[in-house]
Amino acid sequence: MPGKVTVVGAGFYGSTTAQRLAEYNIFDTVVIIDIVEGKPQGQALDLNQSRSIEGFETKVVGTNDYADTAGSDVVVITAGLPRKPGMSRMDLIEVNAKIVRQVSESIAKTSPDAVVVVVSNPLDEMTALAANVLGFPRSRVLGQAGMLDTARFTDFVAETLNVPVASVKTLTLGSHGDTMVPVPSQCTVDGKPLSDLLPADKIEELVNRTRNGGAEVVALLKTGSAYYAPSAAAARMVKAVAEDSGAVMPVCAWVQGEFGISDVYLGVPAQIGAGGVKKVVEIDLTGSELAALKTAAEAVRAKQADVASL
Repeated sequence: MPGKVTVVGAGFYGSTTAQRLAEYNIFDTVVIIDIVEGKPQGQALDLNQSRSIEGFETKVVGTNDYADTAGSDVVVITAGLPRKPGMSRMDLIEVNAKIVRQVSESIAKTSPDAVVVVVSNPLDEMTALAANVLGFPRSRVLGQAGMLDTARFTDFVAETLNVPVASVKTLTLGSHGDTMVPVPSQCTVDGKPLSDLLPADKIEELVNRTRNGGAEVVALLKTGSAYYAPSAAAARMVKAVAEDSGAVMPVCAWVQGEFGISDVYLGVPAQIGAGGVKKVVEIDLTGSELAALKTAAEAVRAKQADVASL
């Protein structure tokens, strides 16, 4: 088994991610770290007691001390405040920037060879900030967004057409937020183009619902934000790294010339394996999709520059 994965943050997102990673049974150790004393320790105790029932051997460790995370192969940063109803992801930027900066400084000291998956919001900005603070090669720092947004789009299409989710393939790129770029030209149902099955206005409606997918969950929950689908997305990315699978996934990755875009963290398809992002995968986009991706890149670039000083 590959060694050790650390999840930073013992909120709903962090604890559910740790549970999924432990239940994969592919790691020796999953560490949950949080600033609240007792919380990660209690979660670890509880998760370890589920091992004989669920049939996994991975040991879960809860801690408040970064020394216990030392030598992690992968680190998932979930730390930060979640949204409240009516808040945008950008409303979290200053407070979460401070948290992500502190976390990144600690990881750089204790796990200098780790691949780091960022999930704290606003996602694209926090991924760029973490990369700057960590000082790791950009390929080893990536963000989770496209996997989640694509999963939401897939679910909405499956529900609308009343078909199994396994028959639906969708894709979203761009930012995790207002400049998200769902890619209808890459969407199929049982191999048939989505545009053959749904009128353009209905597809646009599903695109908008995907763009606002997180806010829809936040509004219903009233306290906290989504964590079942987000943790599933983050855990699959970690699994691809651990198993060196080479799976192509939509993630927030450092782009250097692909799609005619350079020097920015952006949601793109990327091949994931040992060492993080092996390469950004250029796919065929329509003119309007490519234009939307470039617009997203410039919007994100400006915000990533702002966050560097936070």
